[in-house]
Amino acid sequence: MNTENHSKWALITGASRGIGRAAAEAFARSGYHLALTCLQSMNDLEVLAGELSSAYGIICRPFRADMGSEADVEQVFSSLSSLDVLVNNAGIAFFGLMSDMSAEEWHRVMAVNLDSCFYTCRAAIPLMLKNHRGRIINVSSVWGSQGASMEVAYSASKGGVNAFTRALAKELAPSNIQVNALACGVIDTSMNERLRPEELEALRAEIPADRLGTAAEAAELILQITRAPEYMTGQIITLDGGWF
Repeated sequence: MNTENHSKWALITGASRGIGRAAAEAFARSGYHLALTCLQSMNDLEVLAGELSSAYGIICRPFRADMGSEADVEQVFSSLSSLDVLVNNAGIAFFGLMSDMSAEEWHRVMAVNLDSCFYTCRAAIPLMLKNHRGRIINVSSVWGSQGASMEVAYSASKGGVNAFTRALAKELAPSNIQVNALACGVIDTSMNERLRPEELEALRAEIPADRLGTAAEAAELILQITRAPEYMTGQIITLDGGWF
């Protein structure tokens, strides 16, 4: 077990699968105690929490929470007395013409992808101020700066995450709290299951690295961001195999 950060706590949202799950494993290996959230896969999250606790000798608390709900986020934070790292990973996508999208669907994407960052950061800041330090990493997307046809709401929400990251970083820099974002390209996760094999192949062909990224690679970079010099803040760091 790596005890480098054994006394530190990290909260990772959307941790039952994909990048969030890989991030939980990476932080556990580094000795962090963990608070993990998900909404729909609680059984998977509880199994993961048990495995990580057993393998790495850490405390790992699973929470069922809708991160787009202010009340749910407040409930999670009521159980936390200390927090060193916040990873805002929970997110959903909507694929289709914007003209076919309902207002309810639009607001749901914005709530989970963008409002959640406001709720969690607002709650995390007092805990981090108490420690005179903190790291916030928001998981974004290349579509936040490039925009994607058929994914207008998702692109808009991630563009908001990028602006949120830059602005909050300036606000918190005097308090030694660093805020950065990881803008991912095509990562091989269940979010891409809607794509047909030929569509995935076409995407792969556009990527100079000639492959999709892995959740483990994204997780490792998130962990590296927490170890970066304190002077690095307000950055949107791209992980896309040279795509953009």
